[in-house]
Amino acid sequence: MERSSLTPARLEEFINNYLKEDLKELEYHLNLRNNEIMEFLQLKNTIETIKEHLRYGFKTQMDIGGNIFMEAKIDDPQRILVNIGKDIFMDFSLDEAIKYVEFRIRILNKEVDVIREESIKKRADIKLAVICLGEKQNLIK
Repeated sequence: MERSSLTPARLEEFINNYLKEDLKELEYHLNLRNNEIMEFLQLKNTIETIKEHLRYGFKTQMDIGGNIFMEAKIDDPQRILVNIGKDIFMDFSLDEAIKYVEFRIRILNKEVDVIREESIKKRADIKLAVICLGEKQNLIK
C-alpha cells in the first residue's frame, strides 16, 4: 500500500489550480470593494461641495450618455438622487445622503477587513503547501 497518495505533482496542481485561484478571487473582490469605497468618498466630497454652494447654486456638466456632456445650472440644490444599488436611485436630502454614504463606507470597510483576513489565511495555506511540496521533493531525492 502506498504511503501517501499526495504526490508532489498533485500538491503543485492543488496549489496552482485551487489555492492561487482562490487568492485571485479574493483579490478581485477586494479591488471591487476598494473601488466602491473610492466612489462613495468621491460622492461624499461632491455632496459637501454642493452644501457649501447651497445659497448660490452652481454650474456643472452632466454626462447624458456616451461620454456626451451637457452644461447644467443648479439653482437650489436641496435634494440629490443616490444610486443605492442595482441602478435603483433614491431621493435624499443632502444631510441624509451624507449619512447614507458614510454608512455604506463603514459596511464596505468591514467587508474589506473580512476579505483581507481570508486573503491572509489563503496566503498562509499557499506557503504551507509550498513548504510541504519542498519537503516531499527532498524526500524523493
